[in-house]
Amino acid sequence: MPLRLEIKRKLAQRSERVKSVDLHPTEPWILTSLYSGSVCIWNYQSQTMVKSFEVTELPVRSSKFIARKQWIVAGADDMIIRVYNYNTMDKVKVFEAHTDYIRCVAVHPTLPYVLSSSDDMLIKLWDWEKGWICTQIFEGHSHYVMQVTFNPKDTNTFASASLDRTIKIWNLGSPDPNFTLDAHMKGVNCVDYFTGGDRPYLITGSDDHTAKVWDYQTKSCVQTLEGHTHNVSAVCFHPELPIILTGSEDGTVRIWHATTYRLENTLNYGLERVWAVGYMKGSNRVVIGYDEGTIMIKIGREEPVASMDSSGKIIWAKHNEIQTVNIRSVGADYEVTDGERLPLAVKELGSCDLYPQSLKHNPNGRFVVVCGDGEYIIYTALAWRNRSFGSALEFVWSSEGEYAVRESTSRIKIFNKNFQEKKSIRPTFSAERIFGGTLLAICSNDFICFYDWQECRLIRRIDVVVKNLYWADSGDLLSIASDTSFYILKYNRDIVSLHLDSGKSTDEQGVEEAFEVLHEMNERVRTGIWVGDCFIYNNSSWRLNYCVGGEVTTMFHLDRPMYLLGYLASQSRVYLIDKEFNVMGYTLLLSLIEYKTLVMRGDLERANEVLPSIPKEHLNSVAHFLESRGMLEDALEVATDPNYKFDLAVQLGRLEVAKAIAVEVQSESKWKQLGELAMSTGKLEMAEECMVQAMDLSGLLLLYSSLGDAEGISKLAALAKDQGKNNVTFLCLFILGRLEECLQLLVESNRIPEAALMARSYLPSKVSEIVSLWRNDLNKVNKKASESLADPNEYSNLFDDWQIALSVEAGLARQRGLYPPAEEYLSYWDRRQTNLVEAFKSMQIGDETAMPMENGDFIHEEAEEDVEEEEAVEEEGQDEVVDVEAEDSTDSAVLVNGNESDEQWGMNNKGTPSA
Repeated sequence: MPLRLEIKRKLAQRSERVKSVDLHPTEPWILTSLYSGSVCIWNYQSQTMVKSFEVTELPVRSSKFIARKQWIVAGADDMIIRVYNYNTMDKVKVFEAHTDYIRCVAVHPTLPYVLSSSDDMLIKLWDWEKGWICTQIFEGHSHYVMQVTFNPKDTNTFASASLDRTIKIWNLGSPDPNFTLDAHMKGVNCVDYFTGGDRPYLITGSDDHTAKVWDYQTKSCVQTLEGHTHNVSAVCFHPELPIILTGSEDGTVRIWHATTYRLENTLNYGLERVWAVGYMKGSNRVVIGYDEGTIMIKIGREEPVASMDSSGKIIWAKHNEIQTVNIRSVGADYEVTDGERLPLAVKELGSCDLYPQSLKHNPNGRFVVVCGDGEYIIYTALAWRNRSFGSALEFVWSSEGEYAVRESTSRIKIFNKNFQEKKSIRPTFSAERIFGGTLLAICSNDFICFYDWQECRLIRRIDVVVKNLYWADSGDLLSIASDTSFYILKYNRDIVSLHLDSGKSTDEQGVEEAFEVLHEMNERVRTGIWVGDCFIYNNSSWRLNYCVGGEVTTMFHLDRPMYLLGYLASQSRVYLIDKEFNVMGYTLLLSLIEYKTLVMRGDLERANEVLPSIPKEHLNSVAHFLESRGMLEDALEVATDPNYKFDLAVQLGRLEVAKAIAVEVQSESKWKQLGELAMSTGKLEMAEECMVQAMDLSGLLLLYSSLGDAEGISKLAALAKDQGKNNVTFLCLFILGRLEECLQLLVESNRIPEAALMARSYLPSKVSEIVSLWRNDLNKVNKKASESLADPNEYSNLFDDWQIALSVEAGLARQRGLYPPAEEYLSYWDRRQTNLVEAFKSMQIGDETAMPMENGDFIHEEAEEDVEEEEAVEEEGQDEVVDVEAEDSTDSAVLVNGNESDEQWGMNNKGTPSA
């Protein structure tokens, strides 16, 4: 039976003829040496060229990474070896190594050695720690030496392949070969050692169109691989998979089973002759160099073959070796961090006669099945004894311990718990996959059919392309994963039982109500398990998620590919494994899952009973879950994080709760946010308190001015002045009618021109004093300009209605300390355009007019209240300014902050009430 290894092309780059390829052990890089004389580094993840070195005008036949030195070593037809630093692209060393073309360079795995072979029939050993001197020359071949390679199991020895039709095995330090293998009819082009297991094998490729597998201990040919129609130019034993790859000048790469030597696959990418094959330990990737470019393929899956039972015992397969570890062996005194590699003691359990492609415990954990090479073997989990075996492309367990095997696309067999065959199925369609669990599932390429295990009756056909299938332990829930999404289904076993027991006929679609689709998620599931009603999975972005009732929560972001093993309820941890067989655990509380499940089902009473068992550090996760369900009140009760709780309280309008949190946290931003909310909802006392706490002076100005709160504005003026907020201070003083203090503030802020203009408009008696200050200040800059300033005491003729303005100022002085309430604003609204100077000038003595007295007061013949009306005119003018400017102090008409420019001065004589 074939290995059924999936082969995916990961990179394809056109280039000149590629003579050698190498993979970097840690970076995603491919090194290619070209017949044109260049060496290139390609990034196979980004599909881009990283570096390119123009080595020589002649062919470069071999180049290798020396990763521990960050070097590249290259041998070319100009007989020179060159060493480059691949980070800086500097030349480290250049030296003439041979007297003919250099065919191959090989780097020692641990020692500072490089081997080179040449058409001069010599092999030389170079030591870079000794300045790249030649420490040994190996003579013995009688033709070109095409390739040399170190033995990974004994790095003191190496093999060489030559066109003299021989393979020689050498020891470092010895001038003569240990022995010679001579079995090819023509020259030998390539040689490679077997890296896995204990077999002392190597493989060679020849111009006689064959590849041969050798036992170098018995010095005998084990197998001849025939099938290529031209010279075999590259061979390798894959370090991770049980396969041999051979490349030929016939343009194909053939994949052979490493144990049975059966031809598994033939690859032909149409890039003409194959010259090189490269691989790397720990990876399923293979690189192939052609006449016309480079191809990288990924063979099989990198997911480790491993299984965990319900007690925490893990069994895995490394090649044919079976090992076991026990998670419970990690002591209680050892503190395990989420994502940390567990220090597990590995125990050898035994070996397997076939190459494991899958390994799975049965439901009670007593048995383990290994499937691969078209066969299966059932072992006891503890002693690793063979209990049963047979032919199978796939093997699946039922939830009760029965099992089924897929022998071919047209035959499925079902066995009972005693390993006895009880049923054979021949489906009417091509069976490409089978899945176990509560029901037996058989898939074609377009749909999946479910059957009961006892009678093999069709339960339901679902038209979906299935990648994987996961049953919950209860047997009521099922997840079907496709390439791009997954579905959560409910299995209605009672409905199915009633239908089957009634004897009703079932059509080709099965029982219509057998399954109910609960949720569809647009995520790709890589691996998944069920814990109760919770589906745990990792997605294509390697995030570890869990899904409860259609609600997906990300538990952790994984930093590398990991695969789910299982869940231990006693430890509340889910366990994963990576391709290097490192086991990691992540905390997932069963109580948390149970709570979310009950909430989704609407059983809030039982959910509240479970809630106290959830640790405090997980309550915020619960609160976020409740918020996503629209249960904000419950979320607020559960949440423990003050910031999150504050946000919930604000959303709900629970201002007292939010205020309590703000008092606890003392965050300026929270006080400000709460103040704005309180203002918008009419809770003005709370708004004032919040704004004071947040030092929101602009907000306080708006609040106090809207309320007509003179005392508040007075306090705000003092507070703003202490804080250096001169704009707010000015507006507060202006609203209060404390004009002298406004002038003083402008002077202190060095805004003397603005002070002069304000005095002209509102305090004409102060003009002379301010002009004097202005002259002194301006004199420092421009004496002529300072002399051009006019003082009304000296040039009263230049100031229209000057005496009238002084009279009006004196008459209204006492009114500036009176503050009518804001509710009377409308009674002043119609007088907002009154100009007091013009009104004063146009007065006439009569029954309905007022007249000025010598002391500057206004009186009326009718009633004294009219005096207040005249004073209200002035106040109405001030109210107008306040109304405009109190909305935003930063946009006020008078800017007195020292940072503002003179152009921002916006107040003048013409559009404002004059004094």
